[in-house]
Amino acid sequence: MARLPRITIPGIPQHVVQRGNNRLPCFLDDGDRLRYLQLLRDALHHCDCTLHAYVLMDNHVHLLLTPKKAEGVARLMQRLGRNYVSLFNGRHDRSGTLWEGRYKARLVNSEDYVLRCYRYIELNPVRAAIMDDPARYRWSSCQANLGLRTHSALHPHPAFLALGADASQRSHAYRSLLHETLAPEEVDAIRAYLQQQRALGTSTFQAMVQAKTQRFAGIRPAHRPRKASHPTDK
Repeated sequence: MARLPRITIPGIPQHVVQRGNNRLPCFLDDGDRLRYLQLLRDALHHCDCTLHAYVLMDNHVHLLLTPKKAEGVARLMQRLGRNYVSLFNGRHDRSGTLWEGRYKARLVNSEDYVLRCYRYIELNPVRAAIMDDPARYRWSSCQANLGLRTHSALHPHPAFLALGADASQRSHAYRSLLHETLAPEEVDAIRAYLQQQRALGTSTFQAMVQAKTQRFAGIRPAHRPRKASHPTDK
């Protein structure tokens, strides 16, 4: 059966994840990471997408993007993935696939759900026990979003800009949010909606997505509910 196209709406943020094939590394050194970020900057320009947050882990990548056109994220990931694999294979004298199938993507409600995604993405190194302070991790947007360095490819989402009247206030407010650990149910919801590529947000947001796309926007249970036991069942 043909795969359904991903749910996408211009102007609505998308949380994207792409993993290395068989969970193997897609970055072997800092040179790989620098090349990926350079190619990402190029793809953002050519595909009319804005980048709000990212993290490069050893075997996967998270991006928070807003496309100006419906096909923007798909074009970006195709361009980025193809160009990066070519460079990676040439650099490390290898051939074949690098990525694990298709990337995953889900829409994100442009309210406090966007800030949850910022935090989920930039707290990846903490959850992976690489370090206890996300601001110390070089290969994410955290330092830039905290105002510790500049990053011309990043564009704050309106929800992030609403954290304060100026950069200093936003930095202070966002650092406070990063210190608040995401509740387990919030992490589980983010992962479930990402796995099923649905729309994370309020019921009103999901209803809007369904009306625009004619696609179910919520998540379905991972397993069918068990049938009630019958007296004759063993």
